[in-house]
Amino acid sequence: MAYNLKTSFITFFSLLIISSFALMRITMAGDPNILTDFIVPQNLGSTNITGSFFTYTGLRFLFEETKPPTKFTASKVSLAEFPALNGQSVSYAVLEYPAGKTNPPHTHPRSAELLFVVGGCLEVGFVDTNNTLYTQSLQVGDIFVFPKGLVHFQYNADPKGLAFAVSAFGSANAGTVSLPNTLFATGIDDDVLAISFKTDVATIQKLKAGLAPKP
Repeated sequence: MAYNLKTSFITFFSLLIISSFALMRITMAGDPNILTDFIVPQNLGSTNITGSFFTYTGLRFLFEETKPPTKFTASKVSLAEFPALNGQSVSYAVLEYPAGKTNPPHTHPRSAELLFVVGGCLEVGFVDTNNTLYTQSLQVGDIFVFPKGLVHFQYNADPKGLAFAVSAFGSANAGTVSLPNTLFATGIDDDVLAISFKTDVATIQKLKAGLAPKP
């Protein structure tokens, strides 16, 4: 991979596959069991299925990039991108964190997340239902699990270097609920938010303006 992460990615991604499938063997998946070997989309007949149906090539660009991204980037491999995952209770995401960037607080309502750091360092954490915060500093080769449905985040505190991670999910469609976007970019009434956060409407409007799509 470009910017000195290709070797690390190949090595640790292989280990990630082994570890993530081991985790899913001992935990309950988020998806219902299916009664067939795999699910064929309605627009395809079973006789038309070949090995290409079970192959996803959408991450090849990672090995062709010549410059790191300028903002946090998540390249998802879920049911939406890879229909063969339907009913298989597994999906992935490749996460790239430029210097000083964060994956803001969010949840995955249908799965735990197993994060594997393959480049750089990350500050991570989650909050449980007792409002207890659990944080950890991760280095290359470290794995951290975010329990299903709990608010969590990742942050690259390095002011210069890129961080890189791969996440595995026990669902083909784990879902992502971004707290900043959910709270301040969905049209919830300003007064409701101001009361909830014990602030004023002007502050809420500033937060909403910061999350508004750029023209």
